[in-house]
Amino acid sequence: MNKFLNKLIMYHQIHKMDREGFSLSKISRELVIDRRTVKFYLSMSESQYEQFLTEHVEKKRELDPYESFVKCRLETYQETSAAQMHDWLKEHYPKFPGVTSKTVYNFVMWVRQKHHLPKTCPSRDYEAVEELPYGQQAQVDFGEYNLRNSLRKRIKVWFFTMVLSRSRYKYVFFSETPFTSFSAIEAHEKAFAFFWGITKEIVYDQDKVFLSDENKGDLLLTNAFKDYCRERTFRLYFCRKADPESKGKVENVVKYVKQNFLYNRPFTDVALLNSESLAWLSRTANALVHAGTHKIPYDEWCTERGSLVPFIAIPMHPPSILYTVRKDNTISWKGNFYTLPSGTYKGRGTQVNVSKDNAYIVISDRADKHLCTQTISAGKGNLVRNTDHKREKSAGIAQMITDISCLFSNPELATSYMEDIRAEKPRYVRDQLILLKQTIESTDTQTIDHTLQYCLRMKVFSANDFKSVATGFLQKKSLENATPFTAPINPLNGQSPSAAYCQPMQSAIADYELLMQREI
Repeated sequence: MNKFLNKLIMYHQIHKMDREGFSLSKISRELVIDRRTVKFYLSMSESQYEQFLTEHVEKKRELDPYESFVKCRLETYQETSAAQMHDWLKEHYPKFPGVTSKTVYNFVMWVRQKHHLPKTCPSRDYEAVEELPYGQQAQVDFGEYNLRNSLRKRIKVWFFTMVLSRSRYKYVFFSETPFTSFSAIEAHEKAFAFFWGITKEIVYDQDKVFLSDENKGDLLLTNAFKDYCRERTFRLYFCRKADPESKGKVENVVKYVKQNFLYNRPFTDVALLNSESLAWLSRTANALVHAGTHKIPYDEWCTERGSLVPFIAIPMHPPSILYTVRKDNTISWKGNFYTLPSGTYKGRGTQVNVSKDNAYIVISDRADKHLCTQTISAGKGNLVRNTDHKREKSAGIAQMITDISCLFSNPELATSYMEDIRAEKPRYVRDQLILLKQTIESTDTQTIDHTLQYCLRMKVFSANDFKSVATGFLQKKSLENATPFTAPINPLNGQSPSAAYCQPMQSAIADYELLMQREI
């Protein structure tokens, strides 16, 4: 049968299937030809097509010398992909031309069409599944999607979905980071709270978030998820690997979230995204009639929630990881350094527990005693310092100022003075306050108040000078309170004291004249 007749038969076959009501896509799949070719053939009458064939001269293909090889391989392995065929051609023909993958694909498709060797696809028999009882089952899956922020920068988000199999009532929770066992458990708790209860069974994929090993069918759960399942007691059902159709309800939810909620949605932050998703669930996902059940999920959930196991929240404790303390009292966490209180480092091998809590990391020692909480840095290579970890502790200094001010008659005035000292000598403020306290405790209140007023008036902001001023006032006060002493000049015994016969020293007049000349 010549090539002209083959193409004419193809033309009539396309028109016959079109008259029988087949869609363009269905005709394309059945005849293994491009959908655009089907549309092109249907646009022409028989006479126009014959004229087209007559005028059309087939171009010589660069890969024509390899037609027999490709045909032979396709007859033996009909499911072979064009990419694999490309590799076989390069393997068997060292001088195979350096054509693109698209050229090989087009040539393989031409050989398939010419010799009627369509690519075989494994078929699967499906059957309708009866609706499960209320409260019987829920299905869980994860998804990810790329959004854009206000700067048009791509931001990837990950999301967790759970759907009640009977009512089709849905829940979705978003995260800025891939889900771990702990964050997946946290999402479960949020979903159960949203549903007001727990189903008897939950269906999962064989995901590493839940499974540590397939173990030839004896699936091994991760430690965190295993402990969680002991507390919740719902039954687990894991689908066979790479078989998403066995949990089609939640697979449809993942697609629904991407196409109806996330498509073209701007990203601000994950908290706002979760808030928006709850509003979307309320107005759309759980409020519109479901295409399969022809019922509104919310109305069905109102019936189903009475069959759910009552939900009682479990306290969630973020998992902690041991990190080694460096000798400068810091730890390295995700590319940044975070300071610890002075003295945390006890020598080689010192470790602390670190757990993440939203935008913070919580650090505690091996005995679970809280050490500090640090804000997570967004960059890399940064030193995140807690001001409380410096030698001069702000809280301690403030308390010292408060305590010392109470020793004065006017605490407000004293506080102002000590704050001035703190501003003047920030590095030595503790030593200054200690000296100031010692001075106050050894001096009477009147003198201290007089000294304070003098130092403020003269702007003397130093504990050493304060002590000197106070000492000066004490000396002056002691002189003022001393009893006057009058020495007898002419004693009654008639004898003059020896001092009466001392001759005073005399200065020469010439010395004064010399000084006066120098002044002039």
